[in-house]
Amino acid sequence: MTTLPHVTWLKAFEAAARLSSFSAAAAELGLTPAAVSQQIRLLEQHLNTRLFKRLPRGVALTDTGQAYAQPIRKSFDDMQRATTGLFSSKRKRVVRLRATISCAALVIAPQLARFQAEHPDIFVQLSTTVWASRFDEEALDIDIRYGSGDWQDAQILHLGHESAIPVCSQAYAAALGGAPSIGDLARADVVQIIGSETDWGRLADLHGLTLQVTTDWLKADSSLLALQTVAAGHGVTMVLESFAKQYLDQGLVIAPTACKLPKRRSHYLVINDRAGQREEVKAAASWLMSLYQALT
Repeated sequence: MTTLPHVTWLKAFEAAARLSSFSAAAAELGLTPAAVSQQIRLLEQHLNTRLFKRLPRGVALTDTGQAYAQPIRKSFDDMQRATTGLFSSKRKRVVRLRATISCAALVIAPQLARFQAEHPDIFVQLSTTVWASRFDEEALDIDIRYGSGDWQDAQILHLGHESAIPVCSQAYAAALGGAPSIGDLARADVVQIIGSETDWGRLADLHGLTLQVTTDWLKADSSLLALQTVAAGHGVTMVLESFAKQYLDQGLVIAPTACKLPKRRSHYLVINDRAGQREEVKAAASWLMSLYQALT
């Protein structure tokens, strides 16, 4: 097996291949053209292969040289990224954040640019789940969970009480008469979010109404899917007001009635015990708290 060439030969080769010139490579590396030429010659002797065609003006890679240049360049790029990422004094601190897909997409993601602008040295790694009740990955730092807050974790912060509201598209509301009542909405094609099946009945009880809720037109396992469905022009769904805000602000859906349903469950910020003392985790937690305070 051919032993690996000296790294200085490979560096000279990579620069000359990229710049198509021994002189330009020499200027970039702080060497003389003769030194670069000598290093290329030693590399070719070591590999027993011509890597360059010597032209009247400049050089050109041979077919073998072209094939060799690509992995060599990638290797140097990989080494540079690894060195910068691991040892740079300006290396970003990472916060690993998990939330339900609806919370991540509708509440957190639209505001992440603001957090990054305020904390350019912190990198947020955002992942999603459908339901979560524990830290099943040690790598996670913060969990945003929906429930009653009765988990075993030591650091659990309530993000505020929330309400659900019925929403549909403007066109669908018009098809129901322009200003549909709660009864009209409940009898319409309901997109039911799994886990919130009692919401329509509780809304009726709260406002002293008797509703005849039709069979669900569609079931969705997330508020995001339900909102996307009704925003497309058909159906009505009962969704958390914090989730609907982006769609309401953009005019994708409307809230045809002022009726709201206070939810028994809400969102909680749960901090992994092993990560709670890191400054970047504290900063992210504080930002998430302020984000929810503005929504609820």
